[in-house]
Amino acid sequence: MSLPPVKNHESLPAGQGGARCTGGAHDGHAHGKAGHDHDHDHAHDHDHDHKHDHAQNGGHRHAQPEAACCGHAHDMENLSLSGDGGATLAAGPGQLLARLRIGQMDCPTEETLIRKKLDGLDGVHAMDFNLMQRVLTVVHAEGALDRIMAAIKSLDMTPEPLADGAPRTPAPAAKPVNWWLIGGSGVLAALSEFSHFAGWPLGVTAAFAVAAILACGLTTYRKGWIAVRNGNLNINALMSIAVTGAVVIGQWPEAAMVMFLFNVAELIEARSLDRARNAIRGLLDLAPETATVRQADGTWLEVPAAQLQVDDVVRVRPGERIAADGIIVSGSSAVDQSPITGESLPVEKAKDDPVFAATVNAAGSFEYRVTAAAGNTTLARIIHAVEQAQGARAPTQRFIDRFSRIYTPVVVAVAVLVAVVPPLLWGQPWFDAIYRALALLIIACPCALVISTPVSIVSGLTAASRRGILVKGGVYLEEGRNLKWLALDKTGTLTHGKPVRTDLQEWDVSDQARQPAALIAASLAARSDHPVSLAVANAARDEGHTLLEVEAFTALPGRGVSAQIDGVTYQLGNRRLMRELGVSSPKLEARLDELERQGKSAIALTDGHRVMALAAVADTVKPTSAAAIADLHSLGVRTLMLTGDNTPTAQAIAKQVGIDEARGDQLPEDKLAAIESKLAPSGRVGMVGDGINDAPALARADIGFAMGAAGTGTAIETADVALMDDDLRKIGTFLRLSRATHRVLIQNITLALGIKVVFLTLAMTGNATLWMAVFADVGASLLVVANGLRLLRAAA
Repeated sequence: MSLPPVKNHESLPAGQGGARCTGGAHDGHAHGKAGHDHDHDHAHDHDHDHKHDHAQNGGHRHAQPEAACCGHAHDMENLSLSGDGGATLAAGPGQLLARLRIGQMDCPTEETLIRKKLDGLDGVHAMDFNLMQRVLTVVHAEGALDRIMAAIKSLDMTPEPLADGAPRTPAPAAKPVNWWLIGGSGVLAALSEFSHFAGWPLGVTAAFAVAAILACGLTTYRKGWIAVRNGNLNINALMSIAVTGAVVIGQWPEAAMVMFLFNVAELIEARSLDRARNAIRGLLDLAPETATVRQADGTWLEVPAAQLQVDDVVRVRPGERIAADGIIVSGSSAVDQSPITGESLPVEKAKDDPVFAATVNAAGSFEYRVTAAAGNTTLARIIHAVEQAQGARAPTQRFIDRFSRIYTPVVVAVAVLVAVVPPLLWGQPWFDAIYRALALLIIACPCALVISTPVSIVSGLTAASRRGILVKGGVYLEEGRNLKWLALDKTGTLTHGKPVRTDLQEWDVSDQARQPAALIAASLAARSDHPVSLAVANAARDEGHTLLEVEAFTALPGRGVSAQIDGVTYQLGNRRLMRELGVSSPKLEARLDELERQGKSAIALTDGHRVMALAAVADTVKPTSAAAIADLHSLGVRTLMLTGDNTPTAQAIAKQVGIDEARGDQLPEDKLAAIESKLAPSGRVGMVGDGINDAPALARADIGFAMGAAGTGTAIETADVALMDDDLRKIGTFLRLSRATHRVLIQNITLALGIKVVFLTLAMTGNATLWMAVFADVGASLLVVANGLRLLRAAA
């Protein structure tokens, strides 16, 4: 069944539409509404920053401190990179711009090392880090590139120059993790603990501990040594000092367990970044590889989609994905635009209507003129928005890294003074001074502090997973408590995402037909493949009706269908068809307006003389949605719905479930703008969605929630939290668990630091022994571990 073309408000069932593209190419770095004229309704909205913080520039946050490297090919006459917030990295007169892919650049720890190494290097003018793509962009003087490469190699990293204009490709995945080695390290650490408490010989305990440290800690020691050598006491240097300190005083089990837990935490963080890169890869895979293009002699040739140029004419067959943005020049069809606009129903397309790359031609065949080359399509802009949003994310910097930059150097300096000054100035015995300094160092060893966070976070993550909530990193669990706003997609999130018949009304039955009007309507609808028609036909079948024999079936593009039953010709279609047949009336128009205000798509049955029946179809609200929204409000979180559906539909659904505010006609960039401009200044913001076109908003939000069961792979990979059974009420559960986790973290930090302060005071006054130091360190560690494990009760 053909329903209304996308161009006319009055011919559209509620919830159908698209966006008209002007056809002009746009700057690949800009996003927003450029190139779209919203002259009709959109339907449904169907895009982690996998947050990492870094310790540079006094706490500047995340991977893009100056500008965001988008990864596009660039015009060599205007070398510039547009960054988040409009910052630009450009090569000036006499300067060059180089892009280097660094496979080892996984997180801000490496970024800090590279930045410090290159900051003082002659010929380096500006740097930009894109951790998602593992790309460093450097503006440098001529002849300086070799020095830059050598400096990076000295950090045990391998920079790979990317050619000018190189196409955008996802960063290679990280090397596979040897889980057997990590697991073996954990087993060996546990055996060392058991050996110690069982009273086995010290050599056995030490052997197990050394084996555990060697199994997983050599990389940490190597990175720690490089950091120390370059004047940077980062987390790797801190862990190296902590483990070495534990070994020096004979605390073998503790040294092994600390190294094991640290490596597990680092792997979790690295896997989060890989999920972000997989999201970009999934978006790239949406576009087809080839397209059928008309040649100058009128023949058709299949060419790579990347070679499409503006004004090429492309033919699309049924079931094919559209290769580029364009305008239809001949033919008509229904197009599934959900990957781009998120509309819950396919949209009728005819001559002069726009089509988007990565959308799917459902039934008919048509030809379109390309209006945007591969790098400038709507899909390309969504990919760019994901990359920029991921780069712009600014999570809380890890407490340990911040604290260690001050704490560790100060304690080391104090310990040296305690060991050296008293013997030199006051003649105290060297042995006593060194013993006291060693006790000071051991007491100051931040093992308890280092362990407290991963134990608490892992416990919280485990509790969440037992509730069917997949949280992709501890930072999201920590940040959840700060949410002030939650933006939600509609279709598939608040609603089921599947149209069903909601209304069926006999209209004019003054002259009785041979068959019931509702049965006639369902029989005509069953011959169509349009979702509105299918919903009407399926409802009749579910009620046990046997559909009638239909003859002389004809599709009426953009209006409906016509067919004969028992020799009588009937038409089933939209408002436009009723007007064209002259059977519309003020009463019918008023009823259609009422249904559309309720967010429903309406069709009518006529025999050409009168309207006989009226049916309406809508996407129904999930029974748990209203309870979930009420729970969020009770937690102090305000709600906003962002949907590609038209505004009346958005308002109707929002009122039904109790949402504070609703916005309709939202394209992906509109949702991203709503997150950035309205919500971010009001506090932490979350975004819930299940579609590819939710990806930019999911990435830009402080926490992105994906509907795990029904959501697309890209939405799930891009989001930070996935609800595996699509129950929105679990967001409230997640927020409560986040608040409990924060309380435990504060308690653990207070315990660890409080115990250290007490025993540091004793050590400074000469009243602490090595045994007391061991008790302070191990005791604090055991306390914070036990306290962190309490979070597992949340899963009970």
